[in-house]
Amino acid sequence: MKKQMFNLIIFIVVIILSGSGVHAQIPDPGFEVDEYTAIVITDPQNDFLSPDGVSWGVIGESVTKNNTVDNLETLFKLAEANDIKVFISPHYYYEHDHHWKFEGALEKLMHNISMFDRGDQLSVEGFVGSGADFLDRYKPYIEKELVTVVGPHKVFGPEQNDLSLQLRKQKIDKVILAGMSGNLCVESHLRELLEDGFEVAVVGDATASAIVPGLDGNAAAQTNFRFLASHVFSTAEVESLLKK
Repeated sequence: MKKQMFNLIIFIVVIILSGSGVHAQIPDPGFEVDEYTAIVITDPQNDFLSPDGVSWGVIGESVTKNNTVDNLETLFKLAEANDIKVFISPHYYYEHDHHWKFEGALEKLMHNISMFDRGDQLSVEGFVGSGADFLDRYKPYIEKELVTVVGPHKVFGPEQNDLSLQLRKQKIDKVILAGMSGNLCVESHLRELLEDGFEVAVVGDATASAIVPGLDGNAAAQTNFRFLASHVFSTAEVESLLKK
């Protein structure tokens, strides 16, 4: 009888707490910018961010709605004004990458449409202005001393490049993450950086994702950012925090 009464009390408490929304609340740990903080931007490249890019038909709606191109430029400007280091994790496919014997769905699509293609890893012939090149408006920032361009990632996350190494070597342990695309490379970088011991925030509107019939990559990304990151900033929030 006592056990039944105890179980009934527990059941009632659970119902009350559920009704009050306690279980629906996700904490926001917050994120403070300090001298050990860097901005990491994935794939700020033409094939994602230019109307002439090969993925614009599925990514353009999200890029436009989020104001992604302008918001990423704002982050570059804020980094320069505040002496915050920036790390670029690009996405390149060389000729040998087209000999892979199996691929995931989006890998297959990217290879089919020659996304991020470069002919040779030791040559930049044909690179300038290509889909793999950086957006022209970002180049004046990327070419400056505070910016490090790491090796290319090959699928979605940074496991195969030197991003974590470069961050650690520059004594960075906190990351503000942005770039393309939200539910693939940005989310994969977020997960790996967290597993590698970095404190990570995401700038939600400085990303964008593919939207196709029945599948909203942007909604999926924004949901997971909120579940995973220490904080999800808007660009305006970062600007208010850092603007001098």
